[in-house]
Amino acid sequence: MSESVPSTLALFRGFAAVPMGRQLFTPAICLKAPYFSSIHRLVKEMRAQYAEAHIRKRCSVTNHLGTVYAIAMCNMAELAAGMLMEATVPDSHRWIPKGMSVEVSDTAGQTVFRASIKMWVSPKKK
Repeated sequence: MSESVPSTLALFRGFAAVPMGRQLFTPAICLKAPYFSSIHRLVKEMRAQYAEAHIRKRCSVTNHLGTVYAIAMCNMAELAAGMLMEATVPDSHRWIPKGMSVEVSDTAGQTVFRASIKMWVSPKKK
């Protein structure tokens, strides 16, 4: 029996195999989840049990002190968690974030941001 690859992961792999593919994949995801368009995001890596997302430090995500808004970082964390779930959970199931805990520290080499996101996973209704 061959391993079933979740459809979003298969889509990412197809995009990632071509030049500039990751840069094209991420806006495609935002067609389904437009909220993520606000943070100038990039899904850098995606595989079962791992996802990595980046945001660019631009004026639209920075505060009056020139640092990235904590909420923009939360948005990035939710994007990464969603991609992790899309790559890990089989297509027969659905998921939704259930809660988020966040820790932010200073820029002097300490933890800048840490998020823990609880997910609810259940079978899709037939």
